[in-house]
Amino acid sequence: MFHGLSLLPDCVPATKAPDDYFRDVLLLSRLADQGGMSHVKMTEHYLGGYGGYCPSPLAFLSAVAAATERIRLMTGCVLPVFHHPIRLASEAAMVDAISGGRLDIGFARAYLPQEFAAFQVPMDGSRERFTTTVDTVLRLWTEERVSVRTPFFEFRDVTILPRPTQRPHPPVWVAAVRSRSSFAWIGERGFNLLVTPALTPLSEMSDHIAVYREAFAESGHRHRPRVVASLPLYVGDTDEDARRIADPLLRTYLDVWAEATDTWVATTSDDYRGYTGMSRAIRALDPVSFRSLGSAVVGSPATVSERVQEIAGVLGVDGFLWQMDFGAVPGDLAVASLERFLDKVLPSLSAVPA
Repeated sequence: MFHGLSLLPDCVPATKAPDDYFRDVLLLSRLADQGGMSHVKMTEHYLGGYGGYCPSPLAFLSAVAAATERIRLMTGCVLPVFHHPIRLASEAAMVDAISGGRLDIGFARAYLPQEFAAFQVPMDGSRERFTTTVDTVLRLWTEERVSVRTPFFEFRDVTILPRPTQRPHPPVWVAAVRSRSSFAWIGERGFNLLVTPALTPLSEMSDHIAVYREAFAESGHRHRPRVVASLPLYVGDTDEDARRIADPLLRTYLDVWAEATDTWVATTSDDYRGYTGMSRAIRALDPVSFRSLGSAVVGSPATVSERVQEIAGVLGVDGFLWQMDFGAVPGDLAVASLERFLDKVLPSLSAVPA
């Protein structure tokens, strides 16, 4: 089971300046690389405190590539509905080259109404725009003289440069949240799966992952399906210290997330059934319930190791990408948590029989 970093800034200048945030997460990335972690993942969002500091995961990952040697770089995720496939395929291939073939590409459907409004992209029909863009990026990576004609973009005889360093292309991951059809589509296409069990109980997420694996197997793919979960993590010296530090940070994280989803109170879309009223569900959570659901892992090294094994057993995942930047956390606290994970948790997890 592999372990990496998952990053999603939830800051505004009043809580943490952007230069401070990026200084801190680049340090975390270097420590993760030195500690043998698998990935650094960064998420794309716009405008507000929820992810707005990172409109370009690929730009951030270029900086990580220059500061590290071995760790893989993952977009977690880019939002294809806001990108032309030629630009997205070309920029990703460039980062693949800069990093010496260390890039993993994660794709996700955008879901914040204010982002769609700002880019003037309709939410209805965005599922088709998403799948069409992903399919076209894959063609641009693997074919020459590509011609496509879609309701969203059109071009003829295009060959992108640079070509991907990894052949046939960087590993592809796709995020899914709650729609069983999305989990099935990802499996049918043979992509790897990214999950974030935040508002979905672990048992329900396990059922969704089973749908993915079944669709993957039925489609006859020869490679092995891989599933990774992303969760907030804080490791303290003791359970009491961990909760004392992490719970206010989780409260900030939940508040920023709820504010970002407030636009769903008055928004409906056929492509996003079940999303209306999302902020109310988030506001109903508190740090204690968030931890008890398995949506965040907080505790001493021994408690964290035990909890990670429990969640892995329920979900059957291949690895975790741990979010350690939540709540506009001060850099020294994030570094201390990561160092405890590397020094005291990871060795115990590595000793567990597969």
